[in-house]
Amino acid sequence: MSDPQPNTGAPSCAPPDFNPRKPRLKLPALACDCHAHILGPAARYDYSPARIYTPPDCLLPDYRHMLKTLGVERAVLVQPSVYGTDNTVMLEAMKTDPARMRGVAVVADDVAESELRRMYDTGVRGVRVNIVDVKDRKPGTLPIDALRRLAQRVKPLGWHMEFLMHVDEFPDLDRAFADFPVEIVLGHLGYMKTDRGINNPGFQALLRLMKAGRAWVKLTGPSRITTTGGLPYADVVPYAHALVAAAPQQVIWGTDWPHVIIKGPMPNDGDLCDLLSEWVPDARLREQVLVGNPARLYGF
Repeated sequence: MSDPQPNTGAPSCAPPDFNPRKPRLKLPALACDCHAHILGPAARYDYSPARIYTPPDCLLPDYRHMLKTLGVERAVLVQPSVYGTDNTVMLEAMKTDPARMRGVAVVADDVAESELRRMYDTGVRGVRVNIVDVKDRKPGTLPIDALRRLAQRVKPLGWHMEFLMHVDEFPDLDRAFADFPVEIVLGHLGYMKTDRGINNPGFQALLRLMKAGRAWVKLTGPSRITTTGGLPYADVVPYAHALVAAAPQQVIWGTDWPHVIIKGPMPNDGDLCDLLSEWVPDARLREQVLVGNPARLYGF
């Protein structure tokens, strides 16, 4: 690996708050953070020249400190776009705690079966596809044939397919994925700006797909969908309530650490954790979202 990273024009993004405060909310035992990234050290691991941002080092010890402060015992690392299909950093982090860590990888269409099996043995339980940050993107379109081929390849491993996509662009989302070979997972509460409204056809299609047991949604990244400002992201609450009410068995939660390229002020992870009190006020359902559902999806 090269030493200092060349500047490709990808803008630098702000670091997270490396001093998380202890949340007021006490999380249940075996709570799981289902969405986080490990980044760096840049002096050791090359970023993709095709990246759209350049992050600061956000290392495993920093992440572990955040989890310990929040009282989170399990974690799912998700391959960030800055590494392309090189999952090395994520896999190396997972190997340090195989009982409590799982992963979601990004792979090339022609990835070898042996590589898929190697990642499975390390704890990978899904494959991620970015529909948003692609060159010459055509909103509302999916490379569905290619997605089905990839899904068929990972189906024998019991993997799901995670999408970074804006559900408001897909009013027929439930029909498009009704007979998809594997279950799908969507982040950031559907990744739709809140001013679209919960009656938006794409969001309603997502709720139908969840009720059918074909889609999962992560309660992550409220700063990415809010249209009213910073914490406590009051405009996000109706979306969290709608998702949990529709299919509580299909909802999981994550920190989205280290909050790369967010717009607006950097939130503290303790404050983000406390949002769960309003998003999922029922303690029994909250334990299902934080413990039972992740255990089922990721095989803890």
